[in-house]
Amino acid sequence: MISGFQNISKIPELRNRILFTFGMLAVYRIGVFVPTPGIDTQALGAFFEAQAKGGSLLGLIDMFTGGALSQFSVFALGIMPYISASIILQLLTVVIPYLERLSKEGDAGRKKITQYTRYGTVALSFIQGMGIAFGLENMKSPMGDLVVPSPGWDFRIMAVLTLTAGTAFLMWLGERISENGIGNGISMIIFAGIVARFPTAIFNTVQLLRTGEMSIFMMLIIGAVMIGVMGAIILMERGHRKIPVQYAKRVVGRKVYGGSSTHLPLRVNTAGVIPPIFASSLLMFPATIANFIDHPVALSIANLLAPGAIFYNILYVLLIIFFCYFYTAVQFNPVDVADNMKKYGGYIPGIRPGKRTADYIDKVLTRITLGGALYLSAVCVLPTILISQFNVPFYFGGTALLIVVGVALDTMTQVESHMLTRHYEGFLKKGRLKGRRG
Repeated sequence: MISGFQNISKIPELRNRILFTFGMLAVYRIGVFVPTPGIDTQALGAFFEAQAKGGSLLGLIDMFTGGALSQFSVFALGIMPYISASIILQLLTVVIPYLERLSKEGDAGRKKITQYTRYGTVALSFIQGMGIAFGLENMKSPMGDLVVPSPGWDFRIMAVLTLTAGTAFLMWLGERISENGIGNGISMIIFAGIVARFPTAIFNTVQLLRTGEMSIFMMLIIGAVMIGVMGAIILMERGHRKIPVQYAKRVVGRKVYGGSSTHLPLRVNTAGVIPPIFASSLLMFPATIANFIDHPVALSIANLLAPGAIFYNILYVLLIIFFCYFYTAVQFNPVDVADNMKKYGGYIPGIRPGKRTADYIDKVLTRITLGGALYLSAVCVLPTILISQFNVPFYFGGTALLIVVGVALDTMTQVESHMLTRHYEGFLKKGRLKGRRG
């Protein structure tokens, strides 16, 4: 792996992409500390310190924004409105024929859908920003200080415009990272926000050890669980089911094609970290608005959708399972795979080509997707157990850990592919070619 990192500097394009990514993420982290005008940051910080403890909704949202919400910076909404808009557009693609046709028109159709997603992001940011602005005017610190010293439409308009512009800038930042950097830009922004919270979590853990609220033995157990869960995530993310595929011999002129055996790899978790992100985003949207509205109905909704509540966990798991199947269906089409196999003379031993092959692949994919969905659900409810039972002072596990591990693995894969295409050794040592032996 050390030699793999050394080889990065030998590829100018890869080096520039990595530096560009770090530069864009640095811009994002600087923006997290730029406050929105009209806010008493000390009163807001005291409010969050009192409210965003344990498994509260505000603590979870603040984690996804990298601490931007607790400081109410220009990036307080984070990238979640963009993710929510993407969810809505993907759902509408299945329902509206026009969007379905656009999705099948190649780059031109995808650009049009991306444009609609941007419009939806701005609209959702405006709605969320207005709801939060109204809610902030009613918030007070534990000492009774107003979070918004001068409430009114001047503050509301300024807050909405600032938050909407911040989310639009983050959306642009993510697209630039995807185009000119390494990894998926939106995932990298969420990844950076989560990783930035790790030092604070470690400091809080050390404080609990010093005060005696957590024993060293319990800390060792939690550490062992952390290592075990991370290993399980890596194993499941790399796990796949191999379906054997045989290609018949074809004679074209004097050349013979085919006659080889290979396999079709089906990942256990085809959807990746998308289902937990989508599920969290959908649950956060109504809960965020309800949490800032001082009304009995809104408070009831906020309590129902608070992390750790039974209703929240049940709804969270159901949404994860739904999005696992939904996103897998969007990403992988068994009919297209079966048609391509038949076109090039490939078949699964014992399965007739065509519809029978598509049905078989769909059956296998349905089974392993259920296993992947249950695995994601188990990891995502882990923070609730750790916080309520073991007093863990941070959100270990769940969507955060899946994003950190998943994005890290995907980024390393992209970096390695860049290196291998230029004949440099990657991070993982592979067997030497026979031609190099001897």
